[in-house]
Amino acid sequence: MTIQTALLQGVRLLEEDAVAAPRLTAEVLLAHALGRDRAYLYGRPEAELREVEWLHYGRYLHERLQGKPTQYITQRQEFYGRMFRVTPAVLIPRPETEHVVETALPFARQARRLVDAGAGSGAIAVTLALETSRLVLATDISIAALEVAAGNAAALCAPVCLVACDLLSAISSRSVDLVVSNPPYVPDEDMAGLQREVRDYEPHVALAGGRDGLEIYQRLITDAARVLGPGGRLVVELGFRTAAGVTAMLGGRFEDVRLVEDLAGIPRVLSAARAHGA
Repeated sequence: MTIQTALLQGVRLLEEDAVAAPRLTAEVLLAHALGRDRAYLYGRPEAELREVEWLHYGRYLHERLQGKPTQYITQRQEFYGRMFRVTPAVLIPRPETEHVVETALPFARQARRLVDAGAGSGAIAVTLALETSRLVLATDISIAALEVAAGNAAALCAPVCLVACDLLSAISSRSVDLVVSNPPYVPDEDMAGLQREVRDYEPHVALAGGRDGLEIYQRLITDAARVLGPGGRLVVELGFRTAAGVTAMLGGRFEDVRLVEDLAGIPRVLSAARAHGA
């Protein structure tokens, strides 16, 4: 079995099962089985697969056909130009979450203490730490997620301190200059309709946002108002159609509210300052 033949067979199987991006998926899985990058596939199309490589490739294809996300098979996902390890214990970082980093960076560079609440893989915390050379606190309620985040911080040499707690519950009052978060925001009624790859494989604790998708935002905003000093900044990712509801929660506790749209023109990030005297 040559690389070219293996690749063509993989593409056909994925196409028959209507898997998205079948060519790219087959390339990524075959390269992972070979322990090579994708460029190698085209430089050596006539190379023969060893039996162990063929067995690995077949297993990876089977897992993908069962709905397992490619990122959980390879345990790799790029975020903000860096490669992160991901497992089913953490949400797979999405490109749209890079808007959170871009929005937070100007404030992070001026902050003395910043926290990523619900850090998951650590993608946001590690990125902010490396882009600013600041120590970042990263919290998560999941010990398994914190272990993944710790591995990513160590692998990328990022100054990140991990804290096991629910959102900001372990953070002292008025001790933080910046809170960033990508909280769970999928309404309960929408969970069943998610793509199979998301619904059946990604951690529900990182997805489910309660009855209306706003439950975690309410707790996060209340806690952020407690831990942020006057003028401190809150930067959060928004779910689809949550901008109005999240903005309304800010009340008189926050000011200078800004909404940042993604490339599709959808409000994706909310940024607000802790009101002085509130």
